[in-house]
Amino acid sequence: MTDASLPNGALPADSTLALLRDIMVPMRDGVRLATDVYFPLGYRLGKDAPLPTILERTPYGKSEISRSEVHHGRPPANRADVARYFAARGYVVVLQDCRGRYRSEGTFTKYVAEGPDGFDTIEWIARQPWSDGKVGTMGLSYAAHTQLAAACLNPPGLACMVLDSGGFANGYRCGIRQGGAFELKQATWAFNRAKNSVAAENPLVAAALNASDLREWFGRIPWRPGHSPLAVVPEYERYLFEQWTRDVFDDYWKQPGIYAEGYYGTMTRVPTVLMSSWYDAYVRSTLENFAALSGTAGAPTYLIMGPWLHGDRNVSYSGDVEFGPEAVVEGQIAEDWLRFRADWFDRWLKPQDTPHESADAVARIFVMGGGSGTRNPQGRMEHGGRWIGSSQWPLPGTRFTPFYLTPDGSLCESNDALNAQPSATSYAFDPSNPVPTIGGALTSGAPVFEGGAFDQREDPRFFGTRHPGMPLSARSDVLVFQTGPLEEDVAVVGPIVVKLWISSDAPDTDFTAKLIDVYPPNADYPHGYAMNLTDGIFRCRFHASWEAPRPLEKGRIYAIEIEPFSTANLFRRGHRIRLDVSSSNFPHFDVNPNSGEPPALARTPRVAVNSVHFGAGQASHVVLPLVPVASLQAMPPHRRSSRNTT
Repeated sequence: MTDASLPNGALPADSTLALLRDIMVPMRDGVRLATDVYFPLGYRLGKDAPLPTILERTPYGKSEISRSEVHHGRPPANRADVARYFAARGYVVVLQDCRGRYRSEGTFTKYVAEGPDGFDTIEWIARQPWSDGKVGTMGLSYAAHTQLAAACLNPPGLACMVLDSGGFANGYRCGIRQGGAFELKQATWAFNRAKNSVAAENPLVAAALNASDLREWFGRIPWRPGHSPLAVVPEYERYLFEQWTRDVFDDYWKQPGIYAEGYYGTMTRVPTVLMSSWYDAYVRSTLENFAALSGTAGAPTYLIMGPWLHGDRNVSYSGDVEFGPEAVVEGQIAEDWLRFRADWFDRWLKPQDTPHESADAVARIFVMGGGSGTRNPQGRMEHGGRWIGSSQWPLPGTRFTPFYLTPDGSLCESNDALNAQPSATSYAFDPSNPVPTIGGALTSGAPVFEGGAFDQREDPRFFGTRHPGMPLSARSDVLVFQTGPLEEDVAVVGPIVVKLWISSDAPDTDFTAKLIDVYPPNADYPHGYAMNLTDGIFRCRFHASWEAPRPLEKGRIYAIEIEPFSTANLFRRGHRIRLDVSSSNFPHFDVNPNSGEPPALARTPRVAVNSVHFGAGQASHVVLPLVPVASLQAMPPHRRSSRNTT
């Protein structure tokens, strides 16, 4: 079927057809998007009552396997199987390829078309004879971005959402750029998506992409338009460079697909589930969306934060660290992720049929830590953790506590640092030898980098490694500040802020900060284990504002703030809290050339001498959200009652 209309008789009364494939739904500019519609088996158009609809809009192929749809240990399901599951529960399910992807028309420009296209699709659904006008949305990652983008424009039919690991609060601050730097997962994503979409239709493009070694290309950054691994796919190269070179916060970054923050005031509130994880690229977006969307009577917002990588909700480890069999959604938060969503949609799309109980715990948080610290049979370090429930985020009773950096490398709560004589520690930052990314909160980095929790040592697995086995703390351009061994357990749960007083001899440079849980030595890890928790970056040309970059004055001291993602970790007695400060984290972020040139196109990089300052009037510190350990009562695992609960 190729028309957007569904004439009477398309589903005869005796039909067992449950799918209409590749309906071409027109958008406001005439571009048509390929759409599949799934009905309950035997549904009779024009005779049976209209039904509520569940919508997913995806760039990953509406008929393709979804790697995150893993349930009870079975292989990943394709989206068609998931659609049939919900159709069997009495829903019409609509799956749509995003503009310019797979069977849809138009040019793919990442993110920025999803607001209008999502609005138009929901409006189209509401006009169909099989629709009762209520639409719930779901999806992971980009399919979460598409939901929030549409919600910014207030489609009348939107009744509820499930945003899994995505939904831009502000793409300039999280997800595309961060602290002024560019997230290079955008480059790996573009290359990989071009290979599985555009290349499938053009054998010459496929040959060119397959012949490109992306790791070698990363060793040649910065690239040039027309001279990059994406040169054979100009539409992808074009949007990549547009996002990479637009480093000032201007109107480009205020579009609905990437800037829900600008629409919160007018956005119609609908019941929403927000799920992410501490090693996901969208921690900040998820928590900012939760703060903004919470507190609306009749439209609750629920938060789930696990310890996984992006979308790996039923995987109990991240990187080289194991969090225990309870560190999953399945059997802990819900029977499984399918049933969780089904209960949510039943509650808001079929309220007359679905009794429910309100949950006191609107935030379900996995607090990492408490494990043995030994190596398990799979070779992973046992860090452990537990689920807790809370009525709010940050947690009640959070005490935001400054820990001061000192010239001798200590990290301490003592106020003595405020009165000490001013001093500084300096180091040389060479952009040709950046600090390699060893895990972290990132996604879509294959085959160049990967996220997660790792011992902070160089390893051949990680791009940029030059000295395998050596700790990052041994580098001369990494400043290490740590507490002594803790005398009691310390729980750090919430947002992190690193306030540094800095100077440089360069007109522009970066500063990075990384929070680390340092294990004492044991038989499995005789050197201890420095487990990364969260990190952030700040590009100094934005010291005055994001809208008006200004060069640094040589030798002048500036106060800057680095905002690593929030975290939730129990530092056990005997561990150390550590903060690493440097000026690069590559290839997570692009490298500052220190020359004042835009990093995306720089040609004259130079070494910068950067300094961190201490003492009276310039007491560099990190603010940690401390909560009473006794308040971290573990939630019991999921138990299904006779009534639906969400």
